[in-house]
Amino acid sequence: MRVLIYLFLTSQLLFSAVYYSKVEPYKVKKLSSSVSGEVLFTYENQVGKRLTKKPFIIIDSEIDRAELIDVDKKLKSLRNSLALNEKVLKNLSAVLKKKKANFKRTESLKIKSRIDKDREFYDLIASENAFITTQKELNSLSNSIADLELRRVKLQKSIRDKKVLANGYLLYAINVQEGEVVNIGTPLAQVADISKALLTIYVDDHELENIKNKTIYINDKKTDYKILRILDIADSVNISKYKVQIAIQAPKVFSKLAKVELKEDRDEK
Repeated sequence: MRVLIYLFLTSQLLFSAVYYSKVEPYKVKKLSSSVSGEVLFTYENQVGKRLTKKPFIIIDSEIDRAELIDVDKKLKSLRNSLALNEKVLKNLSAVLKKKKANFKRTESLKIKSRIDKDREFYDLIASENAFITTQKELNSLSNSIADLELRRVKLQKSIRDKKVLANGYLLYAINVQEGEVVNIGTPLAQVADISKALLTIYVDDHELENIKNKTIYINDKKTDYKILRILDIADSVNISKYKVQIAIQAPKVFSKLAKVELKEDRDEK
């Protein structure tokens, strides 16, 4: 009888492995500032709740908005100048075409003195220089417009980034206070994706074999869950163990301990 019990227990060990894991949010994000400025508002009452499209931290953007208005004015002026210069260039091109034709005819006329011919040549060169100068102004205006458009995009992004939001995430913690001045890289908040949950277990190398085909039991209940990821590099804390993660349905309460079993069901073979 003892032999039978021993064989039964041994067979159970061969077909299943038991672990315990804390039920964690699927993803935890640390939000850092990508801008500088004074914190005007923090929605402290939202800590522990799911966030919406409403900002929960607002950083002062008054200077950015004022500069954006100035940039828009300059862009409008430069674009008007560009349009006028394009008309001038078109006119200069027509004049230049005429003067080139006239100079070509004048060069072949013997009745024209060298002084007259030189005068026609100098007039042609002056028109060509005017054309080139206007073309250079057009290029300079185009470059200035491109620079301002890039500055405009950066200002718009800065204004957007000064309203911190994380729609759909749970607000776990706010790391700044109203009146505090933040810089680029300052930690602002921690948020969690609770649309799903994550179980993390650590297994020995020999347990990795065929692990993805094993049936997962959670708290003694058979599930259809599959292994999300396996880290093939041994864990730095749990030495000689390999991290395995399983994504599961979000529970009502996180951080509880869950019993995880990986079974090789014999009836499925």
